Amino acid sequence: MTDVPSLNDLVLVCVMPQPRDLEIARVLGWYRIPLKHAPKVVFADYLAFYQPSSFGKEHHARIEYIAKVRGIELCRRIDLLQEEWDHPRANEEYYKISLDDLICLPKPILAGKWKRITFFYTRGDLINKAQDVSDLLIDHANRALFENIIREYHSKYADVYINQEDKQLIAKEFLDYILNMNAASKQNVDQIDLE
Repeated sequence: MTDVPSLNDLVLVCVMPQPRDLEIARVLGWYRIPLKHAPKVVFADYLAFYQPSSFGKEHHARIEYIAKVRGIELCRRIDLLQEEWDHPRANEEYYKISLDDLICLPKPILAGKWKRITFFYTRGDLINKAQDVSDLLIDHANRALFENIIREYHSKYADVYINQEDKQLIAKEFLDYILNMNAASKQNVDQIDLE
């Protein structure tokens, strides 16, 4: 695998709703996230794509592809999918995330007990060695490093100042994230959803 994520790379795991969306990412080089359903921080080094049941028996419930992020912009759905001009959400705002080429993982990361995944964050080194989705979870011991990665890349991509109140809010959200993920993994729940 070329251009693999490194230890401190921030990876946003996203659902790839339909095979058509994977083809858009492969051919056109972008992925979309509705603004109203986006995670709090969309700035990342890589996206990893979780494939649900729409991918069929051979390719569902797994992550098979990642892609390096080149840039992020906000636009309307109609600007992305002009052929769907009459779609009910045509004028809603979406993040358009520009991507480098899709990278096929040497071995898929299987969902295991997780069956519904929308968005969650992980580190590049975990993507490189994960067997299943539970291996991607950030543990409490690595929380500070993870929060620093998030802040660094938010400022790198967004080029904005984060005030102290927002920093505290982000820190609280990541503490909640880690605690919820740890609790979920201990209770054998079947979804990860961080909208």
